[in-house]
Amino acid sequence: MSSQHKHIHYPTVDLEADSRYLQLLSRSFPTIAAASTEIINLEAILNLPKGTEHFLTDIHGEYEAFQHVLKNASGTIKRKVNEIFGNTLRDADKKNLCTLIYYPQEKLQLVKTQESDIAEWYEITLNRLVKVAQSVSSKYTRSKVNKALPKDFSYIIQELLHETVDDNNKLAYFNQIISTIITTRRADAFIIAMCNLIQRLAIDSLHIIGDIYDRGPGAHIIMDTICDYHDFDIQWGNHDILWMGAFAGNDACIANVMRMSLRYGNLDTLEEGYGINLLPLATMAMETYSEADTTIYMPRVNNAGRVFSDKELLIIAQMHKAITVIQWKLEGQLIKAHPEYLMDDRCLLGNIDIDNKTVSIDGTRYPLLESSFPTIDSTDPYRLSPEEETIVRQLHNNFVNSEKLHKHIYCFLRHGALYLARNNNLMFHASIPLNSDGSFKEVQIMGESFAGKRLFDRINRLVQVACRRGGDEPDKQDSIDYMWYLWCGPDSPLFGKSKMATFERYLIADNSTHKEEKGAYFTLHDNPEIIDRILVEFGLPTEGSHVINGHVPVKTLKGENPVKADGKLLVIDGGFSRAYQRETGIAGYTLVYHSRGFQLVEHEPFQSQAKAIKEGQDIISNIVLNEYTVNRLLVRDTDKGRELATQIRDLDRLLAAYRRGLVKEQQ
Repeated sequence: MSSQHKHIHYPTVDLEADSRYLQLLSRSFPTIAAASTEIINLEAILNLPKGTEHFLTDIHGEYEAFQHVLKNASGTIKRKVNEIFGNTLRDADKKNLCTLIYYPQEKLQLVKTQESDIAEWYEITLNRLVKVAQSVSSKYTRSKVNKALPKDFSYIIQELLHETVDDNNKLAYFNQIISTIITTRRADAFIIAMCNLIQRLAIDSLHIIGDIYDRGPGAHIIMDTICDYHDFDIQWGNHDILWMGAFAGNDACIANVMRMSLRYGNLDTLEEGYGINLLPLATMAMETYSEADTTIYMPRVNNAGRVFSDKELLIIAQMHKAITVIQWKLEGQLIKAHPEYLMDDRCLLGNIDIDNKTVSIDGTRYPLLESSFPTIDSTDPYRLSPEEETIVRQLHNNFVNSEKLHKHIYCFLRHGALYLARNNNLMFHASIPLNSDGSFKEVQIMGESFAGKRLFDRINRLVQVACRRGGDEPDKQDSIDYMWYLWCGPDSPLFGKSKMATFERYLIADNSTHKEEKGAYFTLHDNPEIIDRILVEFGLPTEGSHVINGHVPVKTLKGENPVKADGKLLVIDGGFSRAYQRETGIAGYTLVYHSRGFQLVEHEPFQSQAKAIKEGQDIISNIVLNEYTVNRLLVRDTDKGRELATQIRDLDRLLAAYRRGLVKEQQ
């Protein structure tokens, strides 16, 4: 027993009043010996170092950079290799070892074309990998490590992890295991298993703070990776909620998803990722806009992973225009159906003067950059043409019936929410609605007012109702409609701006119309008192706690700092998306929280997996914040530790009940 938990006397609680619960608990621990053993086990776990948490946000489809950051644990593995080997290995050897850990299969193929004595390389490499694996596994119980082991090599890895070449009595035994792995031609498979284990143990839990989707070419690949990860949670971002709304059957969300994908040339995500049939839209767009100038709708394909011909670019531009017009119509229909959204200022199609090629906004007329809108009826501008209705119906069926999208959205529902409070960190993607004085703003949802944590909890329930199949909840359709509001509504905590100026950015040259005023949260969140108020609202202490956000790219080129409110707020969206990197100057921030404290890591742009494998080119990362604790954090200092402490108290009561005869042991 640890000195922090002494059984001096039995708990002075009314065991008789709680006998029913204790009887149930006794089914799992039927004897004094079983309960005592579990207490000993839990006490030992409480005194282990806390596991490493990894925070990422605003990935925006950049799957290669995401997968690399995940594999190298934001530089954690490289730092671990440097700690273990120090000056005993050349930098080139350490670089090659790290690359092997990140990409074992690909690196092995390359090594075997270059090494003259592969058996010697195997022996050296296996010994090095064992040392790294021993280090990353040292903070976990044997039971937890064993659960992470690959089935084929479980016993062998257990033996290697718990033996050391420094023990002369076991040296021959250790070396013989390594030698036999090589002579039985299992070295490749074993190396791959060891590298995957190191990656697995380097990070205990992964937090994704929103915006997996849009802009980059591989959101579906990222979702496949995340949904198979060993321990993760997701705080929904506005781009995620847009795709969730599309799956729920919100046609305005579907149109927005289509427009964003076409704008960035991300057809692979639609077609290969989710099986969305683009042919009907392409056919309709080519027929309707064959004579139109589609220059402003040309896709931004420099960031996509696919090369298009000039003819393909023209067709994508026509499709882009077609779905954009459809989007504005569908959004207008939603706004008129829900006056409580207070978004009439976004109904701009009715303000277009086709003859004069202008549009009226807030009493001012602006010339349009293009005005070919053959499907818009000036007497009823938000009515879809018959061809547009057909397209919307087909796309609706594609999205709601996509098997892969179904899997990914249900992953969002099971492992995600609008916020998460864990280990004194409050994570949410964008903002929390505030008044100008910093008080929590009341937001109307279906006739009721909500603010602060109650607002977030209400939205969590609403999203579950909207996205889950089946059920006859009376607010089902209103919940589905509200998914679009969460994407772009002024009081949506996922958006937090006065408007989404899509119409103006596409059709008006005057930049003054493009401005989107940020909500009060973004003007007040550098104030420690405001952050303290938010922490208290969500049940966290003000000392030692943090709010962690993404959403707004940190423009380091302009001197912006991701650390705000005297270190209480960390904004870790630094530009994962290539589309943002021109203005941010970097490729994103990630956060690592281990037993020694916080490390905020700034990343330079990732080149490619091919260069990482061939040249050992890692992402260049710099630690911009080290927030170390005086004493190393243990499991007992975490939320999980508090749960385990509660279990220990319950087991203490069970022991007392056994010894007083209130509950009988089951032999």
